[in-house]
Amino acid sequence: MKWGKRIGAAVVGMAAVLGVVTAPAQAVTAAAAPDISLANVKAHLSALQTIANQNGGNRAAGRPGYPASVSYVAQKLRDAGYNVTLQSCTSCAGSNQNIIAEWPQGDANQVIMLGAHLDSVSAGPGINDNGSGSASILEVALTLARENPTMAKRVRFGWWADEESGLRGSKFYVNSLPQTERTKIKTYLNFDMIGSDNWGYFVYDDVASVKAVFDEYFRTIGIQTEGDTEGDGRSDHASFKSAGIPVGGLATGAGYTKSAAQQQKWGGTAGRAFDSCYHRACDTLSNIPDTPLEKNSDAIAYALWKLAVGTSTGPDFSLGLSPSSGTVQAGQSATVTVNTTTTSGSAQAVSLSASGLPAGATATFNPASVQSGGSSTLTIATSASTPNGTSTITVTGDGTSVDRTAQYTLTVGDVSVRTFTNGTDFALNDYATVNSPITSSATGSATSPVKVSITGTHTCSEDLRISLKAPDGSTYSVKATGSLPCTDLGTRNYSVPVTNEAASGTWTLVLYDAYAQDTGTLDSWTITV
Repeated sequence: MKWGKRIGAAVVGMAAVLGVVTAPAQAVTAAAAPDISLANVKAHLSALQTIANQNGGNRAAGRPGYPASVSYVAQKLRDAGYNVTLQSCTSCAGSNQNIIAEWPQGDANQVIMLGAHLDSVSAGPGINDNGSGSASILEVALTLARENPTMAKRVRFGWWADEESGLRGSKFYVNSLPQTERTKIKTYLNFDMIGSDNWGYFVYDDVASVKAVFDEYFRTIGIQTEGDTEGDGRSDHASFKSAGIPVGGLATGAGYTKSAAQQQKWGGTAGRAFDSCYHRACDTLSNIPDTPLEKNSDAIAYALWKLAVGTSTGPDFSLGLSPSSGTVQAGQSATVTVNTTTTSGSAQAVSLSASGLPAGATATFNPASVQSGGSSTLTIATSASTPNGTSTITVTGDGTSVDRTAQYTLTVGDVSVRTFTNGTDFALNDYATVNSPITSSATGSATSPVKVSITGTHTCSEDLRISLKAPDGSTYSVKATGSLPCTDLGTRNYSVPVTNEAASGTWTLVLYDAYAQDTGTLDSWTITV
């Protein structure tokens, strides 16, 4: 946040004129907002702190830390499936770039835009001012991509360059928009400093109907808010407000002093600035507490879902991946089940494709097109030349009426083989349960699916019921990867969807002989990733 002149109430009554929170023409119902991961927001803040540490202690416009911040944010958004534009701001210090990211769903003539400035002052890393706003809307954007709800309106995010020198990045963006594009932006929401160490809960009061959305959320968690006067005209919403675009937003306070009444309302220390490290070198990770960061991040998601997300009554489907991540060695393949479900209306044809593959990898679907409600098998084949690393692969279902996406995380690297053996034959008895303890000395995490090889002889009339209990007590159902004829078993592969389990410790194979005429023994269980 910068110091500057206030801008008068130029948009009084704009809610009625531009329809800030009115529903779109098609029939929709509101969807519940998800919880925003505090851990993920803090991970983004940690990355911004590291960038500052590596670039002279700040992320100021015109300094090396700013383009490094742009690179971090933009890559996260691209990986999540956003349409990302880096806009060179010729009036900004060093001609630094604004990041504009649009989620490619919803009515393009009705845009809800969220923004935060990405630069810091030159005196410090700017983790509250304004890493807090930047990191929070980044995680909200990534959550929107993961949740992939039906959109009633188009959602656009902006990270602004050179706010600290006079709102230059946001002014450049707004001034570059033709009037027809400006009128498509129904609401702009700004988030500048939402993690102050002596925090308050301030809501921009420029447009009453927008403020009411945030106030509604805070009432649900028993928090009173106040209108934000300290931020009037001092952050990027002023650029939009001057152009006649309705604005709103959140803040937790900057250099103003907390009053005794505010202390009684929110806690903290009266007579002290809301942010004691405002525009100072001490605005680091240690300057930002969890409580305001978490509550404001959830409030942002609440407002976004309230203003832009709906459940369509027209034909629609969902797209899911099982598993959603996997690890292979270069030259190996990962297999993923792509599930579709018709969520409203009639079933529709869905063509499947994948993007974001690492070098040397290919993706094939069998079948390549399904009716919603059907499933397909995705095989991601890497080559010997595929480099080690982690990639986010976006699977797109191109439907007749709508498109849906889902993300798969592929890690290419060394895969440890974990072998578990029981060393003892276990006799099978009708309607009986056998527990076979197996110990692993391996470390690390398993990835899904884990293959189970069974050596032994087994004559049956029906399949066994088999489960695998992990060291932490989690139980997984084990299923045959192919048909299981009831003859001498020999060696048979099964699969079990084990994810993120520590491999070291005692596992237990549980065999339940559910049907008559099962006879024989099983031994030498081998489990490998």
